[in-house]
Amino acid sequence: QVQLVESGGGLVQAGDSLRLSCAASGLTFSSYRMGWFRQAPGKERDFVAAISWSGGNTYYADSVKGRFTISRDNAKNTVYLQMDSLRFEDTAVYYCSADREAGTSWYNYWGQGTQVTVSS
Repeated sequence: QVQLVESGGGLVQAGDSLRLSCAASGLTFSSYRMGWFRQAPGKERDFVAAISWSGGNTYYADSVKGRFTISRDNAKNTVYLQMDSLRFEDTAVYYCSADREAGTSWYNYWGQGTQVTVSS
């Protein structure tokens, strides 16, 4: 059974930093692209960042570029999201995702989310 468990969320002030972690189990972690998404109240879930299976390629939403850093440790089956210079508009539930393509199949898993609240 695949499990993605996020941690590290909390209440911070604008300008502060947080580091989110997502621990994966039940899958071959190093075979999966990992990503972070977020969903603010009343809004759709949006892409935040992604990292390739090797960690060699990273991708960011324009809104977080230069402030957030995604990384992974394949030995620990964990992906991280370092969030610096947090803004009020970063307030959301942050979700970890894992996905990979295998032939014509696509495998996609989600964590339960962790709340990040930034006070202005």
